[in-house]
Amino acid sequence: MVDLYIPDPSGSRTLLVPYRGRLSKVYITPTPKDLYENHFHLFPPLRPGEKLGVNKRFWKMLVSILRIAIPSSTGKEAFLLLLHTFFLITRTILSVMVARLDGRIVRDLVSANGRGFLRGLGWWFTLAIPSTYTNSMIRFLEKKLALAFRTNLTRYIHDLYLNQNLNYYKFGMGLAAAVPSGSRAKGDPSSEAASGGADQLITTDLAKFCDTLSALYGNIGKPALDLIIFTSQLSASLGPLGTVGLYSNYALTAWILRKATPAFGRMAAITATLEGEYRKGLSRIGRDGEEVAFYDGGKREKGILLSAYQRLANHIHSVLKIRVPYGMTEDFVIKYAWSACGYGLMSIPLLFPRAGHAIASTGGLSLHVASRTENYVSNRRLLLSLADAGGRLMYSGKDLAELSGYTTRVYSLLASLHALEQNAYPVIAAPPTHTGKPFYDLGSVKGQIIIGPDHLLFKDVPIVAPSGGAGAERGGEELIRSLDLRVEAVEHTLITGPNGVGKTSISRIAAQLWPTWSGLLERPHYGPGGIFFLPQRPYLSIGSLRDQVIYPQTYAEMKSQGRTDAELMQILENVHLAYLPSREGGWETRKEWKDVLSGGEKQRMGMARLFYHRPRYAILDECTSAVSSDVEGLMYEHAKTLGITLITISHRPSLLKYHTRHLRLGEMTAAKSSLVRTSSLESIKRTQSTLHLASHGWQMTTVASASAQENMELDLEIEVLSKVLDDDVAQWEARLKQVQEQLSGKV
Repeated sequence: MVDLYIPDPSGSRTLLVPYRGRLSKVYITPTPKDLYENHFHLFPPLRPGEKLGVNKRFWKMLVSILRIAIPSSTGKEAFLLLLHTFFLITRTILSVMVARLDGRIVRDLVSANGRGFLRGLGWWFTLAIPSTYTNSMIRFLEKKLALAFRTNLTRYIHDLYLNQNLNYYKFGMGLAAAVPSGSRAKGDPSSEAASGGADQLITTDLAKFCDTLSALYGNIGKPALDLIIFTSQLSASLGPLGTVGLYSNYALTAWILRKATPAFGRMAAITATLEGEYRKGLSRIGRDGEEVAFYDGGKREKGILLSAYQRLANHIHSVLKIRVPYGMTEDFVIKYAWSACGYGLMSIPLLFPRAGHAIASTGGLSLHVASRTENYVSNRRLLLSLADAGGRLMYSGKDLAELSGYTTRVYSLLASLHALEQNAYPVIAAPPTHTGKPFYDLGSVKGQIIIGPDHLLFKDVPIVAPSGGAGAERGGEELIRSLDLRVEAVEHTLITGPNGVGKTSISRIAAQLWPTWSGLLERPHYGPGGIFFLPQRPYLSIGSLRDQVIYPQTYAEMKSQGRTDAELMQILENVHLAYLPSREGGWETRKEWKDVLSGGEKQRMGMARLFYHRPRYAILDECTSAVSSDVEGLMYEHAKTLGITLITISHRPSLLKYHTRHLRLGEMTAAKSSLVRTSSLESIKRTQSTLHLASHGWQMTTVASASAQENMELDLEIEVLSKVLDDDVAQWEARLKQVQEQLSGKV
């Protein structure tokens, strides 16, 4: 099996799951886009400094998340919830039956009724079968509910996180921090959701939320039902005085525990945040281990990790210290105070005959020892179950507080993703220092983007690096005031300039990674026949060697287009990687390719992807910097042969000969805008004609002709080599003479 799923043009996926020697198919349909628009109002961002805990805001957040976890009242999740409720009710009814049966068994035993005693044991074992099955089903359905909640939330978040709006990129670069107005305090549980800790939120925190939620339903629903049923059962035995005592005990203990309960929700949220920081530190070392090793930075990274872990350990230690007095109070109230209250309530029908008269007279029997024993054992069993239900209900207050912490984190993730999806950034007023200058805030993006034309056009587009979070108050960083650039088919364009001037930023705006603040951007659609982007850092995905060439396509999509491995081999030959299939063990080999391939091989693999997809336009951002000049030239020539219009971002002047136009960026004037600086290259500058010279930090020139340009490059190389030889040959000859003299002297 090559792929684990089969894609569909509609966007759905058919998962292939191995199960008991066969393949099971699971159909996954994408979340409709209009559903996100309808849900947007359910997830307003948290206000800075908003009080968190089990309050009205928490219940609103939980209901919003449950709209996703339980999308339909007739769906699978609703059925599981109903079935879980049925078994919870069944378990309560069985508990009452067991309590009554327990009393009868003891009554028959005290009265020496052997036949009744054996009959009671038979019923005891009969009730044991449904009781044990019910307990197992409750645990099973609790886990099934948690899995169903997590599956729905995970699919919803994945579709919102990994979509055409590139929310995963915006979230990773911290633009989610610009969504809520104001700033976040350190330790705010929503801070990680805004600062890019998506891995911790989508995996660990979401799983804990679903587990806690499903467990809490049973921990609150069943005890609440037990309280109602057991209290009604005991009321007949205890009378009105005992019933009042029961409810008074509930109210008093609930008030005491509420006053004594710390902010467990915030503690759980902070713990999850610190766990995420520690986890990110470990993943960073695994990801960048080679660079750390080159710098011998193990000691430094160890210190950073220990610091992160120490913060986590200190927080957990403080939580444990807080739990000690709370645990003492909780145990005293629930275990001892409730037991004492129970004994007092059980004494009412025994010590006050008038209070127990109703029990004695109900069956028309005299109150004797066996009857009293039966009532005592039954009531004691019910009171113990009642105490257990009340204790679990009180304990669930702590679980509810922890759920509020996980709810806040999951809600913050969803609110941030919804805001990114709708580009719902707040409008920030420009600071006084920006008077008369353009101010770029994410809430004031007004540029127009048109996808589909067979050209690339920037018209009056400012090149601005966006700022999120606290940096949003300063606005984006303007790199180029206004760029006018139009690239038609076969107009190969080279973009050069010093570091930090905005070369890569042009490709990011063209790819819609960064916003178009104003002006007009027109570009082809993405993919074959459209536009393709090759970034500075080659990305190698998880999968086979074949998957690296055809990425982001799948093998199923490749086969559906009638393409073959022989075609892939020809592509590898064009990028001088034809040796890879034999060296690595074939097309099906699956490895950690980022560790297997060298820097040059990674970049050539990127060019192989370009040749495979054959777009009309390609923006190449320093994608061949680790490739030798001769191989680089062959790949550029082959790309032009395939009809790909090249838009290259590079520092290499030697690439100019493969392009017909040259865009130079930087703070420059006409006198300072030349490509080269040495007098020996003035001939190249004279072969270029200026098309446009603006005062906004960029200049476009047209290269005369490819053949003439190549000839001048060759002349330049010959001139440079001749100069090197003139300077060094004399020294080499002198050194050779010295060596010969020394050798002759030794002989």
